[in-house]
Amino acid sequence: MPALSSKRETRLDTLQSNELAEGVEIHLRTAGPYVRVLAYLLDLLIRGAVCLVAQLLLLLVGAILGAQVAQGLMLLLFFFLMFFYYIVFEAGKRGASPGKRVMGLRVVDTSGAPLSYGQAFMRNMLRIADGLPFCYGFGLLSTLLTKRFQRLGDLLANTVVVYDRLPKMQVASLPPVLESRAPSVPLSREEQAAVLGFRERAGMWSEARRVELADHASALTGSSGQQGMTRLLGIAHWLGEKH
Repeated sequence: MPALSSKRETRLDTLQSNELAEGVEIHLRTAGPYVRVLAYLLDLLIRGAVCLVAQLLLLLVGAILGAQVAQGLMLLLFFFLMFFYYIVFEAGKRGASPGKRVMGLRVVDTSGAPLSYGQAFMRNMLRIADGLPFCYGFGLLSTLLTKRFQRLGDLLANTVVVYDRLPKMQVASLPPVLESRAPSVPLSREEQAAVLGFRERAGMWSEARRVELADHASALTGSSGQQGMTRLLGIAHWLGEKH
């Protein structure tokens, strides 16, 4: 039935499923541009602090070995922080720079696997293109236009930025199920899972959000609004008893 055929509908959150070649389905919650910008600013502060400390130390080196040697070492440090800072931290199982780690983010392959050094190198070499024309203009535009919030480097390296840990959700109380209701029409296995999933996650949403989502199943419940939500919970209760 069209109201519950959620497979082809746009998802209402950033939790996305990906079916691998082995038939295994994984779920990744991709991170949007806002939290990624915060992680970038944290990394920028960290790199700035490293440069400041390095400059103070190189003043001593310059007094001993000469100003040219100190300047050369400083340029080498700038080069490393600009091009290899993210590569070193994001490749392998860690998958996150210090800023991303603080924000609970991680960079992974679109299959959910850790990044290879080749992917990390490719992803971060395109930061120059993402940074154009100013302040990550192309990168921000790309994240807003792609389903998985991928910038140009992500698209080329086949990577995504995901939440490594999810915030604890405050669960709200659900209205009591007054009547266990059998569905009026046969439901496929996927539709049954969608109804049961609604009941399992409903406590994470506000009352208005629960009603809004339940309205998508009005063809099944025969009603909308508060009554439709109550009926959908009754159907979910009936399905839960059968399972």
